[in-house]
Amino acid sequence: MMIWIAPVLLLLCFLLTRRWRYKSEPPLDQGMIPWLGHALEFGKDASKFITRMKLKHGNIFTVRAAGRYVTLLLDPHSYDKVINDPDSLDFGRYAQVLMGRIFNLRLPLHQPEKAKAMMKRHFMGASLSTLNSTMSRNLETLLKSEMLYNQSNWKEEGLLQLSYSLLFKAGYLTLFGGEQNNNSTDPSRVYEEYKKFEGLLCGLARGTLRKEENRTAQGIQRKLGELLAPAGLTENSGSSPWLHAYRRLLQEDGVDDESQRKALLMQLWATQGNVGPAAFWLLGYLLTNPEALMEVKREFGQISQMERSGTPLIDKSIKTPVFDSVLEETLRLTAAPFITRQVVRDKTLHMADGRDYLLRKGDRVCLFPFVSPQMDPEIHPEPQKFKFNRFLNEDGSVKKDFYKGGKRLKYYTMPWGAGSNGCVGREFAINTIRQFVYMLLTNYELELCDPNAQIPEIDANRYGFGMLQPEGDLLVRYKPKEAH
Repeated sequence: MMIWIAPVLLLLCFLLTRRWRYKSEPPLDQGMIPWLGHALEFGKDASKFITRMKLKHGNIFTVRAAGRYVTLLLDPHSYDKVINDPDSLDFGRYAQVLMGRIFNLRLPLHQPEKAKAMMKRHFMGASLSTLNSTMSRNLETLLKSEMLYNQSNWKEEGLLQLSYSLLFKAGYLTLFGGEQNNNSTDPSRVYEEYKKFEGLLCGLARGTLRKEENRTAQGIQRKLGELLAPAGLTENSGSSPWLHAYRRLLQEDGVDDESQRKALLMQLWATQGNVGPAAFWLLGYLLTNPEALMEVKREFGQISQMERSGTPLIDKSIKTPVFDSVLEETLRLTAAPFITRQVVRDKTLHMADGRDYLLRKGDRVCLFPFVSPQMDPEIHPEPQKFKFNRFLNEDGSVKKDFYKGGKRLKYYTMPWGAGSNGCVGREFAINTIRQFVYMLLTNYELELCDPNAQIPEIDANRYGFGMLQPEGDLLVRYKPKEAH
């Protein structure tokens, strides 16, 4: 009799954890493993998995992953139906889940909204110009410290290491640490600890770390908390006005000191985690595409002739359409965030093609723009290929007209999210990357150590968390130009 117990228990487990699809709901794919469903395949390579499900089920389907049911919507014509319905589809609740998993942090429910409103005041308008100037000054200082101008020998380094470390340290000094000559924490120490933390971040978010890895992550977080503790505490701490205002908001909301430090780490990740990798991919594509590199250098050369004093790219009247197209194309290929909402009440989703689907309360709904629109061959022919002028018309003007099913798209690439939860720091990030690439290409000779080197493969484990990162690095060498 005992032999029958295991199969019976398995059958019971299968039946009790299985969900039945109502006729009005999207296609349901639960996978073969009870409770776990598709979680392993989803986590290993989300793009590959979602593309496979799209071929099987179409533009909308629900999958089971680790006890959760997630509806993937992949029709960009229908994205506004999710983005513009905060009443039925809540952003905050899922954000709170991630905040707890990654940073072991709980904040008052209203706090993120107040923090975002404050960020808008400090990252736009006149405040943005001040931030851009400070960032530019810090970048210039750090670049010079990497290589003295009287040094004529080539310096070899991994392009990811060069881009990420410089931009992270400059961003840290601009927002968290003040000038390098004050008593703030050394940005190199913060970067070193942050990189260790970042290596564990995906595992923290998915809850897949082993006990030992969890202990390591907690230790790194404590160390980063100590390093960040003085940031923004006083008006003359050397931190940006935004960080001081954010710190004051946390205090007014009764957030204790330990949670404040965790919140600062969360903001460090949010502000510094994507810019370095984006600059790496952009420079990598330029160095492996000579025509693109030549066109960007020509555009930058014209700017440097027009304006010899200071940092001309801070002037908003100066346009860089070629560079902007290269950046847009880079982000199309390498920006892969999930846009996720919690379904807080049953909702009928009216698709652009006229079909209606019921989204069930308690589920999550997720857009994955990387698969559609960014990698959709109907929208972007040869989507895997880097085309530096993809976002330019023949006359050199910005191209904004892209189509799917004969209908013009509102969303043809979505690296910054969309709607009220789009990235507030978008302009600051774009200006930072442009300044960095301009300084590097204008003041330095930069080339691949191996002229035939190819851009590295993407680390498939990182889909869903903003900018993708490479599996390896690209070895480059650089030295100051003799005369500029």
